[in-house]
Amino acid sequence: MRQQRSRAARVGLLAACVFGLAASTFAQTPQAPAPPGPVRQLSMEDAIKLALENNLSLQVERINPQLQDQSIEQAKTAWTPNLTAGMSSSSRTSPISGFFSGATDKLIRDSFSSNVGANQLLPWGANYNVTWDTSRAKSNSVYDSPNPAKAANLNFSFTQPLLKNLKVDSARQQLVVSKKNRELSDIELRQTVLTTVRSVKYAYWNLKASVAALQVARQSLDLAKESLRNNRSKVEIGTMAPIDVVEAEAEVARRNEAVITAQATVRRAEDALRTLILDSKSADYWAVKFDLTEQPVFAATSVDIEGTVKTALEKRTDLQQARKNLEITDATIHYQRNQILPDLNAQVGYGLSGQGGTKLNFGAGFPPPVIGEINEGFGTMMNRLLSNDFHNWSFAVQFSYPIGTGAAEANLARTRLQKSQALLQLENLELQVSTSVRDVARNVETNQERLASTQATRKLMERRLEAEQKKFAAGLSTNFLVFQAQRDLADAQYSELVALLDYNKSLVDLETVQEAPTAGSASVTVVR
Repeated sequence: MRQQRSRAARVGLLAACVFGLAASTFAQTPQAPAPPGPVRQLSMEDAIKLALENNLSLQVERINPQLQDQSIEQAKTAWTPNLTAGMSSSSRTSPISGFFSGATDKLIRDSFSSNVGANQLLPWGANYNVTWDTSRAKSNSVYDSPNPAKAANLNFSFTQPLLKNLKVDSARQQLVVSKKNRELSDIELRQTVLTTVRSVKYAYWNLKASVAALQVARQSLDLAKESLRNNRSKVEIGTMAPIDVVEAEAEVARRNEAVITAQATVRRAEDALRTLILDSKSADYWAVKFDLTEQPVFAATSVDIEGTVKTALEKRTDLQQARKNLEITDATIHYQRNQILPDLNAQVGYGLSGQGGTKLNFGAGFPPPVIGEINEGFGTMMNRLLSNDFHNWSFAVQFSYPIGTGAAEANLARTRLQKSQALLQLENLELQVSTSVRDVARNVETNQERLASTQATRKLMERRLEAEQKKFAAGLSTNFLVFQAQRDLADAQYSELVALLDYNKSLVDLETVQEAPTAGSASVTVVR
């Protein structure tokens, strides 16, 4: 029996030497120092302000309302007057085809014309067209008179839909849709602001949790190192077996690994926060460190579940978007219902003409000789035009209607089905919103209870560790039980921290879920 004990002692001593050498080697391995960087004190309010200024997703979303403003202006261009103008010149030389050609050898006709006009679609569906054209023609035929001949015409036409396109047409429909889309872009921007603020608060508390978890890991490592030092002292004076030192060294190694992992988690949490709030073009973007000044606090909250559900049904951005899309569908139905009406248009036209040029006076005989000429210039031509000597007018009614089911009726039936589907989707969304709000509200209550439970557990674990250390000092306990008590205390401290941060984050969710959809109320996840 004594030989077995001696052998166990030698094995334990050998194992202690091996583990001690390994620990020494690990401790001597050079570690890459963390790059120095500026430290920025940051409160929650400061973080939110920075995000509203620098967040790239918000900057992208802020452009959408401007784009929709341009879409509205583009839709309004349907009623922009359109100016037209043209000019043409021609010359034609043809062989003589008979005595009455009035020319010898060849007949030459030259002409020049120009025109200018305007047309416009009016906001009530009507349209008008005004044209002004002038021409000048000259030939070598002695029988042409006036020669050169000048002419001017002023024409006006007005068309008014009487059924189809009277109350609404494609241009007015597009303007309505553009304005609704502009309102949608405002809702989407507001939703992005709310979800970004929530993400910032989450990232802030996650970093706070990571830093606190790192502190807990370091405190746990310090306790393990203190136990190791005590055990080595006891081995030296012969009151403890060397194997207990090996166990203590193994515990130090495990807790040192936990510290390394917690440090990596802190760096990841810092990166998550910086991508939300900092300007990516700043020189110290990746180097800056955060000193979070906000402390998680507990303030008991009584949640009015029915009140929060009612608020969410009124203010939720996803519900507002669904209702706005229904308004767009209603506008489309209004347009398509108009399009199935008969196409009945009334058209009024009026025109004036004036003529001038060089008139030839012919004498008696055949062929009649030219005995004189009268020059009527541009002024004479305009006087005749304005005196209304030569005018024309017209009135017409045009009618068309497809026989059988037309495309407009098919489109209307399809859109009505889409509206029925959208109403069911809205009802389903309202149910989902009510369910999610209730779930978030219950999370607040649950996290309050969790926090109270974890606080009680942490106090009990502190008392247990204190008792276990006293028993160990009196020789009534073992290293394993002391280490177990230390780990239980670290777990209890971590659980209390997580419960506190989960409670604060559930309050963030409760605030956000009443106005915008959330991706879920995930708990704090810190790798330990």
